[in-house]
Amino acid sequence: MNVTTIGRGTIGGGLAALWQQAGHDVSTLGRDGGDATSADVVLVAVPSGAISDALANVTGLQGKPAIDATNAFPGRNEQYESLAAEVKAHTNGPVAKAFNANLGSLYDRIGEQRVRPSCLYAADDGVRAITEQLIRDAGYEPVRVGGIDRARALEDFATGVLTKIGQVFYRFAPPGEL
Repeated sequence: MNVTTIGRGTIGGGLAALWQQAGHDVSTLGRDGGDATSADVVLVAVPSGAISDALANVTGLQGKPAIDATNAFPGRNEQYESLAAEVKAHTNGPVAKAFNANLGSLYDRIGEQRVRPSCLYAADDGVRAITEQLIRDAGYEPVRVGGIDRARALEDFATGVLTKIGQVFYRFAPPGEL
């Protein structure tokens, strides 16, 4: 799969490395933007206040499936229902919210875990299969929380719970699967 990450930091750069190891063709774009025309999917991994500016500097986004990995640090544009909705307003394609509740600083330790850690995600139907594949290819087990209308709940989960716990992996599984 051809993946373009918008953001080269801990999340964007870290996922790019994991996906390259899994055999994907990955391009990374930074502050200067670039072209995402050849991408099958784009990952948006920029600070929440930079979403609109970052996407304005990228060509070839129209109609592209996108995965939004942003969190509301330091805040959000309240004009949109969620940060994922802001991404969707720029791409006009199907959007998923994923990886925002997973710590990039732990990517190099995923393989050490007894069982695959979870990655919570919410997605439009048009990007669900791609999102699940990329979650698995990064070393996580996908756990769907619903459609993209649940993106704000994932954003609130990450800021309200995970920021207080610290560096952890988590696992959500039906009884009997642990």
